[in-house]
Amino acid sequence: MPASGRTGTVSTSSRPKPRREIAERKEAHLAICTDPSRYTVEGAGAGFEGVRFVHVALPELTESEIDPSVWFLGVRLPLPFLISCMTGGSPGGKRANRLLASAAQELGIPVGLGSVRAMLRDPDLLGDFHIKPLAPDVPVLANLGAVQAREYPAEKIAEVCSRLEAQALVLHLNAGQELFQPDGDRDFRGLKDAIQRLCDASPVPIIVKETGFGISPGLCRDLLARGVAYVDLAGAGGTNWISVESYRVDEPRAAVARQFSDWGVPTSILLASFGGGQDRLIASGGIRTGVDAAKAVALGAELVGLALPVIRAVASGGAEAVVQVFRSLEAGLRAVMVLTASRTIADLRRGILWQEPSFAARVKSFQGAAERA
Repeated sequence: MPASGRTGTVSTSSRPKPRREIAERKEAHLAICTDPSRYTVEGAGAGFEGVRFVHVALPELTESEIDPSVWFLGVRLPLPFLISCMTGGSPGGKRANRLLASAAQELGIPVGLGSVRAMLRDPDLLGDFHIKPLAPDVPVLANLGAVQAREYPAEKIAEVCSRLEAQALVLHLNAGQELFQPDGDRDFRGLKDAIQRLCDASPVPIIVKETGFGISPGLCRDLLARGVAYVDLAGAGGTNWISVESYRVDEPRAAVARQFSDWGVPTSILLASFGGGQDRLIASGGIRTGVDAAKAVALGAELVGLALPVIRAVASGGAEAVVQVFRSLEAGLRAVMVLTASRTIADLRRGILWQEPSFAARVKSFQGAAERA
């Protein structure tokens, strides 16, 4: 991780005002995530090469019969894809959100916002996040850190969601990122109860997601039992937010951050550890191809989310490039469905994946460790 790639550190001796501080941090995050020539932020991969489909040589269907549509939040989506929560609260974030909304509307898929924490502090930032007019026919997902669910009244959070015309609120779990973020959160006590209180009070469904290190099966089931509508596992293999933050701190702290370059549980291992017996799962974290997406769905995910390839597409080619990312995923998914004789997404989940022995052993080992965690 080259020191020359650093965007600079945040001084704690002369803290900027909250609005400026948030905007500067968001702009730094965008710069780091969209410039792979300078910054290394991706993990080693989500591990989907460890599972394979049983090929059907005579599928007995035509490609035009393929129906990859799914239901989500009461809306019939043409594809099981999601533009994951990413950015906002800065000029670059505002532009990105508007382009993402336009792409989501064209594709007919949900789109997530970056953290709206800034709006809780400064309601005048509505224009940075209010993208519903650009995506009137698809679910728009607001996004907030779980720590803020503990710190702010549910009524205030609900008011922000209402102003954004959001169909759901995503609460992100980002302890790893916060620990390495200058002036980040350090206290993660009471968040389970805070999430449950918000679920009880919120007029919109609550989705809980990690930010790239994964949610174990036990915690996932606990969250669903507390009233969470969906859990986005967000496993390792995609963006490593400790790595992102490492470019914003001094070298001693960055050296510690580099020890976590392979932290977390790969998305494929997390999905496989449920054994296909859990509904209301969203998979994200290192999914890069239509075959990856098909495997995630076959392992039990109801939706598949992408972030890093999407924000890089926005930066390089705007909404049109984002649409192309998902059209490529769609082509791969549809081809897998033909080659496995899967006319529908339900057919794709009928148990036609097989696991490499080494992958199966990793899943079993993780399951045992997760039970003891």
